[in-house]
Amino acid sequence: QVQLVESGGGLVQPGGSLRLSCAASGSIFGIYVMGWYRRDPGKQRELVATITNVGSTTYADSVKGRFTISRDSAKNLLYLQMNSLKPEDTAVYYCNAEVRSTPRGNYWGQGTQVTVSS
Repeated sequence: QVQLVESGGGLVQPGGSLRLSCAASGSIFGIYVMGWYRRDPGKQRELVATITNVGSTTYADSVKGRFTISRDSAKNLLYLQMNSLKPEDTAVYYCNAEVRSTPRGNYWGQGTQVTVSS
């Protein structure tokens, strides 16, 4: 199994920046793709960004040009650098890991709150 722990959330003014971190432990060698999701109360969960084990990335249209997902394989860390933050970015952000080798599975962190407000 895989354990994921997010950190780095907080309160920031519009236009500011935050960097979220996700520490992975356990059977990390089976991870194929990792991603960041976010959810506001009463809203559907949204995929923010993904990165594969070879470094390919994807982004939601709403964050392109502002957010950057990256990995530090040596430290087993996943990052989400968030710049030019908007009030619409306010949400709980979750780290996800997909394992495609046997046994397959999806794992989630506990989430970290990001609030963008003046």
